Amino acid sequence: GGARRSHTRRLAVSWFLVCAGVHGVLEGYFSLRHRELPADTGLLADVWKEYAKADSRYMTSDDFTVAMETVTAWAWGPLSFLTFLAFLWRHPARFVLQLVVSLGQLYGDILYFATEARAGWTHSDPHPLYFWVYFVGINGIWVLVPAALIVDAYKHLAAAQRAHDSPRQKAH
Repeated sequence: GGARRSHTRRLAVSWFLVCAGVHGVLEGYFSLRHRELPADTGLLADVWKEYAKADSRYMTSDDFTVAMETVTAWAWGPLSFLTFLAFLWRHPARFVLQLVVSLGQLYGDILYFATEARAGWTHSDPHPLYFWVYFVGINGIWVLVPAALIVDAYKHLAAAQRAHDSPRQKAH
């Protein structure tokens, strides 16, 4: 139908467009240029150097960080854009895509926090701006929003399955 999207749905759809940009551009840059990053002088390099004050792994081509950011850039970036398009086009797979991307983002972020916790927070600057705002705050967004979107996708997919399984539906 042509029903207008709710404010919450528009925010969710916008989230996937923002993720496509962040994952594709910012994290894609890191994925491709992590070795040159410390000497690089461009705008995106400067963004990563500023963030590296919260997590020094970004200046050392840390194996986990490079692998995680590469998956994020090259899988979750394009899939976020595809999810955005699927919602615009009301494609039947839109909530499956929402579930897949959100699970991937949440899993990556949990591993990101867990590996640093297991390292004893040795790569994190304890300064409140760097630790609480950059490290916890920015990354925490990619825990909270995907978690909410997983629940949302579950509700829509379960409702669709219930409708499909209903005896009334089988008579048609």
